[in-house]
Amino acid sequence: MSAPGRLAYFNCFAGIAGDMTLGSLVDAGAEVDEVMRIVERLPIGGWALRFEPVMRNGLACTHAVVDVAGDSVVRTWLHILGVLEEARLPERVRERAVAAFSVLAEAEGKVHRRSPSQVHFHEVGGHDTIVDIVGSAAALEVLGVDVVSSSAVAVGTGLVRAAHGWLPNPAPAVAALLAGIPTEGRDLQLELTTPTGAAMLAAWGTSYGPLPPMRVEAVGYGAGSREIDGIPNCTQVILGSALSQEGTDLVEGVDRPLVLLEANLDDATGEILGHALTALLEEGALDAWITPVLMKKGRPGHQVSVLADPALGPRLAARLRLETGSLGVRVNEVGRWAASRSQEEVEVDGLAVRVKVSPGRVKAEYEDAARAARRLGRPVAEIAARAEAAWRNGRPGSEREDPLGPEPA
Repeated sequence: MSAPGRLAYFNCFAGIAGDMTLGSLVDAGAEVDEVMRIVERLPIGGWALRFEPVMRNGLACTHAVVDVAGDSVVRTWLHILGVLEEARLPERVRERAVAAFSVLAEAEGKVHRRSPSQVHFHEVGGHDTIVDIVGSAAALEVLGVDVVSSSAVAVGTGLVRAAHGWLPNPAPAVAALLAGIPTEGRDLQLELTTPTGAAMLAAWGTSYGPLPPMRVEAVGYGAGSREIDGIPNCTQVILGSALSQEGTDLVEGVDRPLVLLEANLDDATGEILGHALTALLEEGALDAWITPVLMKKGRPGHQVSVLADPALGPRLAARLRLETGSLGVRVNEVGRWAASRSQEEVEVDGLAVRVKVSPGRVKAEYEDAARAARRLGRPVAEIAARAEAAWRNGRPGSEREDPLGPEPA
């Protein structure tokens, strides 16, 4: 993975969809074999993914096509979450895919007045949507993209056909997903932006508007499925490294806009607080922690703090209220300079353990060290120390995609 600061800017002048996103990233240089190795981990069959070179209004593009055989399953959000967890995807690919489907579930829940966990996905629950989202997340990872941003998003007019019949264009779920994102209408009775495309922007985007300061390295075009008179039916992606306002490269990281959520509690047990931290991190928080505080009238209490991408702020605030019973959550925008880091693998007694490497530091991934410790019957601290020492001694790890493979029954 490249150092933080690599950007992907989606120019959505003709809208955005799942196939357009994936096609643009492959067109910009994501290696198809590497993307496929990740997508093929999905525990679902009956699909095939191919990439076709096509022209859209004279512009060379790549069209991502998912061929599906007999996919008639109507999946719920929990069903899809189970598929993503079972796939054992790379960490950031899984987080991005989960985030995209999570905002989709929330949007569909608002439209149909149902809990997100009870939403039945129709068009967006099939093999093609799962492959498009996981494939796009995999392509971002292959390209080493850390930050996603986009232009204003074009939408059409009139009506669109859906599983529930004819709906206004943009579709209700698309309109909900684009809340807070600059949007512009085109006088075209076509679905320019689909729920899948809108969900990826809502879940992964950190800023929206003009092209941010960057050093352009690659450009790609992902085609939609049809020609449109007057404009190329495609999404453009521009890849590059972040620049400061003075135009110099940000070597150590990028000043990422984040949100800090906080809530004060004086009636939560230790068990509730511990569960809340776990739930918030699983929901996509970048970090979460608890600080003992002295509240009014001398009551002891705790402050729960959550650091997150702005796109996940509303969902995490709702989860924080749900898990703790807090009557309110404070929100502050903060910046973060992230040090450059990479992830590598080493072997400890024949088992692969991932390590994070940053300037002056190497740290074993806890989950890998814990799984290896269980298999070897050794303390976690010992396995972590040996993995870090193995990296320092220059002994490269295995190239297996799955560091330890499935645990024994």
